[in-house]
This record gives sequence, C-alpha cells and structure tokens, in this order.
Amino acid sequence: MSHHAALQDLLHKRHSCRAFKSAAVPKAVISQILLDAGRAPSWCNAQPWKVILTSGAETDAFRATMARAFDTGAPAPDYPFPTTYTGAHLKRRRTCGFQLYESVGIGRGDREGRARQMKENYTLFGAPHVALITCPVELGPYGVLDCGGFITAFCLSAQAQGIGTVPQAALSLYSNVVRDHFRISEDRKVLAAISFGYPDEDAAINQFRTDRAELDAFVEWRD
Repeated sequence: MSHHAALQDLLHKRHSCRAFKSAAVPKAVISQILLDAGRAPSWCNAQPWKVILTSGAETDAFRATMARAFDTGAPAPDYPFPTTYTGAHLKRRRTCGFQLYESVGIGRGDREGRARQMKENYTLFGAPHVALITCPVELGPYGVLDCGGFITAFCLSAQAQGIGTVPQAALSLYSNVVRDHFRISEDRKVLAAISFGYPDEDAAINQFRTDRAELDAFVEWRD
C-alpha cells in the first residue's frame, strides 16, 4: 500500500468511538501516539499544546468529577461555544445527532433518553484514558488552530494502532471544574479532551458513520 493509500485508509476508517473496552492501552503505545501528534505543524513551531494524560484511578476520578458537573454544575467554558448553527452546518449537525440517537434506539421525542446519552460525554463513554488539552491564553485563536492539528494527528496515530478516539469539546463546557480538578494555571485555557482506548466494535453506537461534503460544497475554484 502506498503512503497516500495508507493515509486515505486511516482518514476513512477513523470515527468518533463512543463505546470502549475497559482494557488499558500500554504506556508505550500512548507515548508513541503523543510523539506522533507532536509532529503536527504549528505557527513558528510554538507547539502550544499541553496534555494531561489519565489512566486507571485518575481517569475514574475525572469521570466522577465530570458526571457531577453535568448533574449539578453551571456551564463556564473558557472558549465561547457556537451561538447558532444555520444552513448546511445545521443540517449536518442534525443528521449526526439523529444517527447517533437512532443507533441506540432513542426516538426523536425521547428527551430523557437524549439526556442520558448526553451524560455519556461526561462519563467519557467508558474510556480508560483521557488526554486533556490546554492552550496558552496569549496565543489566542492561532494557538487553538495549532491544537486542532494536534488533535487530528493524535486521532490518526491512534487509529493506525487500533485505538479508538473521540475528541470532546463537551468537557470544556465545565472548564472551571476541569481547571480545579487538574489544578491548571490561569495562563492556559481548557480547550478539549480526547477519550480513548480499545473500541468496543460490537456496540451499536459504534456502527453508524457520518458522511462528508463533496468538493463543490466547500471549495470555490478560481481557475
């Protein structure tokens, strides 16, 4: 397989995993994923990402903290969440949501079922590990852009090694809780997390796949 074909294979097979096996990923594999992700490009090679990586009891403690935040806390994100979705963005968002809920038998009018499924974000979908990513305040949106590249590279490296991932902005909705839990300094903002581990391939929620737009939907050709 050519390098390009291998990359295409990873890109097409990668998906957001929402059910994991309990087995821990060996530290050597995690280290390699992190080293691979660190090859992501960044402005002036600043490499602004910092990662808090949890395993075992530390993951479980964070899981419990975030579940409590979802049940009782008030949202306080470090970065503003989208104010609205319109047009194609709204259509894609709805389609993804419908696919997710239908995969686990939650009807469109089942608000309680949707709330239970939403809470799965905060119990980390049962993942044995979390990579919590912070970004320097001083670098603004371009630091965030660089960290996005790190997240993508992390997910692709994990996919190449049989590890499932789900990038989660949802956890940053309670950035104040995350900050207190990990004692994160004020010069860094809580951006996102990646829950990861060996995927439960038989879980119904891991069976659906989102589609992608055709070129003409997002490219304006200037020949």
